Amino acid sequence: MADGTGLRPFSQAFPDRFFDVGIAEQHAVTMAAGMAACGSRPVVAVYSTFLQRAYDQALHDVAIGGLPVVFAIDRAGIVGEDGYTHQGAFDVSFMRHIPGMTLMAPKDEAELYSMMHTALQHPGPCAVRYPKSPGTGVEVRYPPEPVEIGRAEVIRDGRHCAIFALGPMVWPALEASRILSARGVSCAVVNARFVKPLDTSMLTQYATCTGVIVTCEDAALLGGLGSAALEALAQEGMSGVSVVRMGIPDRFIEHGRRDAILVQLGL
Repeated sequence: MADGTGLRPFSQAFPDRFFDVGIAEQHAVTMAAGMAACGSRPVVAVYSTFLQRAYDQALHDVAIGGLPVVFAIDRAGIVGEDGYTHQGAFDVSFMRHIPGMTLMAPKDEAELYSMMHTALQHPGPCAVRYPKSPGTGVEVRYPPEPVEIGRAEVIRDGRHCAIFALGPMVWPALEASRILSARGVSCAVVNARFVKPLDTSMLTQYATCTGVIVTCEDAALLGGLGSAALEALAQEGMSGVSVVRMGIPDRFIEHGRRDAILVQLGL
C-alpha cells in the first residue's frame, strides 16, 4: 500500500522507518502496538474501510495498554469510484467508543499537518481521519502549530444557529452559512476538529445562545459526531435544544464520483 497511502517517497527517503506489511491490517496494528510498547512512535497508515478488519487489534492490543499508536486513516468518508466496499463511512463510529482513543479530523492540509504533529506528541492512541480529495490549497507552514486536544475552532460566529462541521465538511458549511446570511439567518460555523474528546463547552455555549445545532460529517450518522453532540447535550440536561444531523445515512453508499455522491447526500 505504499503508493495508495502516498508513502512511496517516504519509503525511499527513510527505508529503515518504513514497513510494508501488505494488506495484513490486523498484523500491522499489532506490530505497531509492539513497537509502541518498546518505545517507538509508530504511525499506521491505512484506508478507513480496511481499518475495519483491525478493530479488535486497535481495541485490545493498542487501547487497553494506552499505547501511543497513531492511526492515519486515509480515504475517510466518501471515496467514490471504488464502490460500496471502499466508502470510509464507519471509522468515526467504531473508533469513537474505544476508551482512551483521541479522534480528530482536519479541515485542510495545513491542519492535517498540525494534527499529525500533535498526535505524535500525545501520550496515548490517536486517530486522524482525512478524505480522498484534493487539498484546499492553503499554505502549510513549518514548524506546525500544535492543536489543543479537544478544542474546536470558531470559523464564523452567529446568533440564530450553529453548524458543527467535521473535517472537509467545514468548507461546505461555511458556504451554507453565507447563503443563510443573505437570507437573514445568522449562522455560526464551528470546525469541530475532535469527535473525541468533543468540545462540550463550545457545544453547550452555542446550544444555549442559539437553541439550534446542526452537525455535518462525511461519516455514518449512527455513532458519529451528531450522536456525540446529542449525548453531550443530554448529559448536560439540555434536552430542549433542536439538533439537526447531516451525514451518511444508515445504508451502504453506491459507486460514484465523490462530489456527485456528496450532492446526493445533501453534503
